[in-house]
Amino acid sequence: MGLYAAAASVLAGVDSRQGSAKGLVYASGFQNVKQLYALVCETQRYSAVLDAVIASAGLLRAEKKLRPHLAKVRRGVSRNEDLVAAEGSQSGAASQVPRFVRVNTLKTHTEDAVDYFKRQGFSYQGRASGLDDLRTLQGKCFLLDALLPELLVFPAHTDMHQHPLYQAGHLILQDKASCLPATLLAPPPGSHVIDACAAPGNKTSHLAALMKNQGKIFAFDHDAKRLASMGTLLARAGVSCCELAEKDFLTVSPSDERYRKVQYILLDPSCSGSGMVTRQLEQPGEGPPSKERLQALAGFQLRALCHALAFPALQRLVYSTCSLCQEENEDVVQAALEQSAGTFRLAPALPAWPQRGLSTFPEAHHCLRACPESTLTGGFFVAVFEREEMPR
Repeated sequence: MGLYAAAASVLAGVDSRQGSAKGLVYASGFQNVKQLYALVCETQRYSAVLDAVIASAGLLRAEKKLRPHLAKVRRGVSRNEDLVAAEGSQSGAASQVPRFVRVNTLKTHTEDAVDYFKRQGFSYQGRASGLDDLRTLQGKCFLLDALLPELLVFPAHTDMHQHPLYQAGHLILQDKASCLPATLLAPPPGSHVIDACAAPGNKTSHLAALMKNQGKIFAFDHDAKRLASMGTLLARAGVSCCELAEKDFLTVSPSDERYRKVQYILLDPSCSGSGMVTRQLEQPGEGPPSKERLQALAGFQLRALCHALAFPALQRLVYSTCSLCQEENEDVVQAALEQSAGTFRLAPALPAWPQRGLSTFPEAHHCLRACPESTLTGGFFVAVFEREEMPR
């Protein structure tokens, strides 16, 4: 009951505007913050259906804020999916997003992970040929993603948080769209890389895996609690090439001698989160972000992007958000290109990806977008900057 009580407290805090879900989770003192955050997020993911289920059953009328978690306790289930399945109702594009699991190649091989799951009674369906394969995935079946060779795909309801391979750091629970930034940055082993806004650390661990733990990752985040949790995640994942710093990236000097070899930067700044299926948890009952909030976020994002492009040895930068708002995506990218004219250009980001950037400026088609409806992933935006010529 400790987990459910902690989740209920976080949800109540969000409802009463005490803070964001993520912030309240990290401040809760609960030992397993990832497990707690997963429960909170999944509760909100099915909030509309849960409310309908509870209303129809006449449960918990006096405790509206605690309905989802107490309903699970009352029904004797541990996950929102189980409660929904008990009522025979599950709908919406977000509910169709599969469970993506990245194999941590610092600790194991994709083939070994596949063999392990097969020994556990899962049916391996081979490499996916398209989105239809993902949509029809069900039961104890899984696929290898068509694009990313280290990404396994399970049905949406699959819970991996207690799986021994996840707890040992052999598996990383990471949405496919969230895997794209590190994949597109593609730093080779031996590179010097900056992860500008690094916590909670999944992308950082992915960078380290691509680099085979060879080289250096400078990871910055200004939140001490998030950074401490990130350190635990990276240690579990076997990352040894990363240097963590509790620092605002905007205060990091491009002329600092420590970063003179940095040729790759991943910038995934704070954003509205409008592409996340859990966004309603962060701002319950509210519509799209206000113009004022978007302007403030976009201003910060543009400053961070232009700051990153000022590093003298930089050759490639990936800018990404989990937002669907043009103000945080295409508008920021266009403004940064204008300010760095003649120095950086957009590189095509996975040209075969089905959803491209909004046609707000000529090169926007080089960017990519993702969303549950068109790509069966979380909502995401990615742009790849590359230097037009070598710095002198």
